[in-house]
Order: sequence, then C-alpha cells, then structure tokens
Amino acid sequence: MIYLGGLAIAFFLCILILLKKGKTGPDYVLLVWMGVLVIHLLLFYLHFTGGSYAYPFILGWMLPLPVLHGVFLYAYTAELTGSGILKKRWAPALLLPFILLVALCIPFLSLSGSEKVAVFQHGGRGFEWYSAIQLLIILVSGFAYSVAVVVKIRRYRRKVLNTFSNSDHKLLKWLEYLAAGLGAIWGLSAFFDDPVIFGGVVCFVLFIGFFGINQVPVFYSNHGIAPLAETQHYAAPALNPVRPEKYAKTGLREEEAQGMMARLEALMQVEKPFQNSDHTLNDLAELLGVPPGQLSQVVNSMTGNNFHHYINSRRIEEFLVVAALPKNKKYTLLALAYDCGFNAKSTFNKYFKLQTGQTPSEYFDPGRSK
Repeated sequence: MIYLGGLAIAFFLCILILLKKGKTGPDYVLLVWMGVLVIHLLLFYLHFTGGSYAYPFILGWMLPLPVLHGVFLYAYTAELTGSGILKKRWAPALLLPFILLVALCIPFLSLSGSEKVAVFQHGGRGFEWYSAIQLLIILVSGFAYSVAVVVKIRRYRRKVLNTFSNSDHKLLKWLEYLAAGLGAIWGLSAFFDDPVIFGGVVCFVLFIGFFGINQVPVFYSNHGIAPLAETQHYAAPALNPVRPEKYAKTGLREEEAQGMMARLEALMQVEKPFQNSDHTLNDLAELLGVPPGQLSQVVNSMTGNNFHHYINSRRIEEFLVVAALPKNKKYTLLALAYDCGFNAKSTFNKYFKLQTGQTPSEYFDPGRSK
C-alpha cells in the first residue's frame, strides 16, 4: 500500500534526523515537520481504511493539518538560508491559519463519537461550510508559502554568488523544487479527492528523502553555509562626502575603487587564490586587507558580474594557459580544471562556454579525453 510506504519513509526520516549529531535550527524544524507528516499520513490511512470509525475521538483532527506544511517549508528554508525565524517574535503568527481552522473545527470536535462518524459517512453533511473555508485557506496559504520560499531562495542565491567561488552545493535548487512540489499538491486539492492528494503527499515525502539524504547539509554533517549578512551589509565610513552613486553603499571614491581593482588583478596574477576551490569573498578581502562589502561592490561595479562569475572566469583563463602546455597533455581536461579551482564538471563546462563560446570538446582536439 502506497500510503503505508509513505508513512514508513516519513517515520524513518524522523529517526534519521533524531539520531543526527550536532543538530542545528534547520534540523529541528525538519524533525518536527516530519513528525507532523507522520501524524498526518497515519490519520489519513486510518480514515482511508475505515479504522478511524473505531476511534471516533481522532476524527476531525486531520482537517487543519494541511496548512502546517507550507509553514514548515517556509520555516525550514528560512533557517537553512541563515534568515531564521525560530527566535522572531512574530513567528507564532505563521500558525494563524492553522489556529483558525482548529477554532472553526470546534463545533465538529464537540460532537459525540456517533455523530462524528455519521458526518464523515455522509460526506461532511452539515459542515459543508467548513470544507469550503478549509479549501480556501489551504489554497491561499499554501501557494503564498510556496511563492515566499522561492523568493527567499533566489535572494539567498544572489548572496551566495557574491560570496562563494564554488556554489554548486549551496544553491538549494532541490528546495526550490520542493516548494514547487508542495504547490502542485495544493493544486491537486482543488480538483481531486483525498486518495489522489495523499498519493501526492507520499511522493512529496519520497522527494524529501531522496534529495534530503543526498544533500549533505540536511541529514548528515553541519550545514556549512555561513551567514551572509555581515558580508553583504557592511557599510564603511564615508571617505568623501561627494562620491559616485554606484559606491554609495560602501563610501568608496572612484579612484579608490580603481586602486582596489588593480590590487585585486595583481593578486590574481601572482598568488592565484582562485586555485583554492573553497575560496570565498571573505578570504579574498582578508588577503587584500579590505572590507568584504567594499570588495563585493568593486567587483560588481568594475566587472559587471558577481564574485562567483569573476573568480570562475579567472579559473578559465588559468585553465586555458595550463591546458596549452605540452607537459599537461597527459592529463584530462577535467583534472586540469580541478587544479585551477573548479570542483564540479558542470560549473567548469558552463564557464568555459561562457568564456570561449565553445564546449571543451569543441575547443580542444575531439580525440583528447575529457
């Protein structure tokens, strides 16, 4: 039975996260979320098989639960991207749709066991108003949270690209897909009955399990995604009361920005820090002895690209030099790319084509191994 399979997987994920050492904020959010999914799937399975009629006190408690999943997805995303909400004073307000549905459900919950069974067996007769309100709240809040998650991830992604030189495992693309999947489930709820909807929920749990376990930051090691706020919002004291608008955030004068860029280019030529695959904006700022915010602004303004693009362009330039050396013909192109600082074939291929207009196999001898 597909529902039992989804229930077992959700329970297994709960145990997996519970046993994880060094849990952080996102882990606790995910743990509670998986627990709610276990309860939700269990209540549905009992209803689907008719077992809930033997225990009428549980009837009705499943009705408000769907709105919680959007809340948990948003809270998990916020925690994972460093803009956590667990300690925010307004965080309890996220539960208002759930609290409203529970409050509206009180008339049903106050019925006797036999009356509850009768309502369910007659398709919710007498409580059609609740079903209409429930569907409206589920659709509005569900889609709103899905959109909010996508917006938050994309804002975070822009910060990542201005901070990390290699960001393949930090862009949270799988979480964006998760938001889309949850939105699809809300769409199912508008046109299909519970068996189809919960089939979607089971697929959703499988998605979390597959992508979550394959994303190291979620289930196994520490998250390794540094808070980006201080890098992005640094404001240096004004060095000149009259300055170009593009440096207004950092207080730099045009000549100071040009000097910083010249020092950066010299550093790239001599020390080649981009060869370190884990090189970050903070690392580069420390080498230059300048604030990260100023350096980020200079790179963006002078090159027209973010830090991530700038560093990977320099890696491609270095790669073209070393790949042309006769002594390196014995190495694969990918091995040389890794030596230049890349840590993923996809990123190397992307920036190689951006820089040269060709793929590596088109640019070099087609017979050479890649």
